[in-house]
Amino acid sequence: MYTQDERARLAPETARAVFRSGTVEPTSGWSHGYAQANMISVPEDWAYDVLLFAQRNRKPCPVLDVTDAGASGTVLATGADLRTDLPKYRVWEGGELVDEPTDVLGHWRKDLVTFLIGCSFTFEFALTTAGIPLRHVEQGRNVSMYVTNRQCRPARRLHGPMVVSMRHVPAHLVETATRVSGLMPEVHGAPVHVGAPIKLGIQDLAKPDFGDPVRPLRGDVPVFWACGVTPQAALMASRPPFAITHAPGHMFVTDRPDSEYRLGAQ
Repeated sequence: MYTQDERARLAPETARAVFRSGTVEPTSGWSHGYAQANMISVPEDWAYDVLLFAQRNRKPCPVLDVTDAGASGTVLATGADLRTDLPKYRVWEGGELVDEPTDVLGHWRKDLVTFLIGCSFTFEFALTTAGIPLRHVEQGRNVSMYVTNRQCRPARRLHGPMVVSMRHVPAHLVETATRVSGLMPEVHGAPVHVGAPIKLGIQDLAKPDFGDPVRPLRGDVPVFWACGVTPQAALMASRPPFAITHAPGHMFVTDRPDSEYRLGAQ
């Protein structure tokens, strides 16, 4: 529907309108220069568990906004509707995935509290500006995501492993990628691991738990960032009665410039 360059230039409200109309695509590379967010909506009686889990695990779960119960809007995007403006959602019952719709109007409840969590897609524009290629964008793939052997600090009823996103980075640019992303801690910040995936319990990079496999180029090194899909792994482990999330890689595009989340930005 849109070329890579056209996606990058779209205003956030235009991107959300495209998704609201039914277009389903991963949001990496869309609306360059604007922050994106993961989403998790839970019944109000589980909201404190999620808030505490996020506070105790800030690297994978940096909170950008929390709505009132039943609210479908957010201060991060004027006029946006969290029930319709993401390209794809996931609906969970008892920790089991029961639906992946393009809107959740039919699933929405008045007691749902929504958390919007920082996303590493936000610093991808800064990475490309620094000359770092994004192999998943070049290949038209969703970013690769993996469940690790690192357990998050539990919070009341919520527990589970950390999820990471992986990008193949040329070896001579790993230090630059670490420095650039490290300036944006509210969208996961610097990598949690570089190199051997087995140290994170990842057996095969070609078989991600979420997203798509992405081919490395000669001289690339796998670089792993904490990922906002971590709450979905916690849902599967903790099995709350009901939840709605984004589908991995299919984020909420906000109106907030990514510079707002960069340390030292004016």
